[in-house]
Amino acid sequence: MAEKRADVAIVGAGILGLAHAWHAARAGKRVVIFERHPQAQGASVRNYGLIWPIGQAAGFLHQTAMRSRELWTDILNTYKLPSLATGSMHVCYRDDEADVAKEFCTLAPKQGYTCEWLEPKRAIEKCDALRPHGLKGALFSPTEITIDARTVMRELPRLLGERYRVETRFGYPVRRIELPVVETSEESWRVESAIVCTGDDFETLFPADYKASGLSRCKMQMLRTVPQPKGWKLGPALAGGITMRSYGAFAMCTSLDALKKRIASENPKYERWGVHVIVSQHGGGELTIGDSHEYGQTTDFFDKADIEDLILDTLDSFTMFPDRTIAQRWNGVFAGHPEKPIVVATPAKGVLIVTGAGGAGLTLGLGLAERICKKFFE
Repeated sequence: MAEKRADVAIVGAGILGLAHAWHAARAGKRVVIFERHPQAQGASVRNYGLIWPIGQAAGFLHQTAMRSRELWTDILNTYKLPSLATGSMHVCYRDDEADVAKEFCTLAPKQGYTCEWLEPKRAIEKCDALRPHGLKGALFSPTEITIDARTVMRELPRLLGERYRVETRFGYPVRRIELPVVETSEESWRVESAIVCTGDDFETLFPADYKASGLSRCKMQMLRTVPQPKGWKLGPALAGGITMRSYGAFAMCTSLDALKKRIASENPKYERWGVHVIVSQHGGGELTIGDSHEYGQTTDFFDKADIEDLILDTLDSFTMFPDRTIAQRWNGVFAGHPEKPIVVATPAKGVLIVTGAGGAGLTLGLGLAERICKKFFE
């Protein structure tokens, strides 16, 4: 088996892997990326494609999300990758939803968030897909960006190769890391360090460390419509009022408890399946809709019609689109930790495991990787 050389091996070509590869390459390291599949196909390409700072808890996470946004903006503009910087709206149709949104608009700017409360008329001016009947108003944030994750995650490895001579080995599962050797079924590489970003694959490399980490899996169900009529734009990515109970940013609001109690009482299925409803639009005109959260070490690979119905019924309660025909259905699985926003472990000298971004890899990945690489390579 011929031996090849690099400074850093990255295992996994999802967003966390590519983010670490990008920062390592910018630091002057010779980088090779290994991906077991012919292309990235995990959670990084199975979500909304949203960079979502508005959802991140105040302090470190929100600051990291905003730094990631800066880095994403640089990448998207430099390489002319498809994106829509439309911001987001949490739309409110119940008094308790409006209470949380208004309180957030009072408290959050002091914590570094940019947001404002919109009365119904202004909300509809920003998005005519909203149902006007019963609309109390909306929380608007300008910071959210929608990317076409399927395109961007396919293009980034190529661009890393062109700009920084990063090598990417698709279809090469890593079966052993014992530095300085990283071994696949077909190649052996000699490297100085390795960063393992394999998402919810807890079994292939360093399984004992994953088992001790407290990580779990979460399955989400997603949908996508046919392209909307030419020229029709959603505008901001939309989140239903119930979504505020699911993101750490809103924990600062004392009014959140009343919203949580009402939702749990009126429809326990929201809690059972972890449903909140977000819709975003991509450059091709399609609307991406989701999602649900089923936690456990193992996940059911069969999708549930009850979950899909709950998502779509909720969506239809506050939106109206020119064409809501569903063209695609899929699920994704991401790794998360019940207490930590990211899991970083050192299973061996010179080796890092980085995973468990809890479905926020696109939002946090570039900023987290910047911090981790600075420390790892100092």
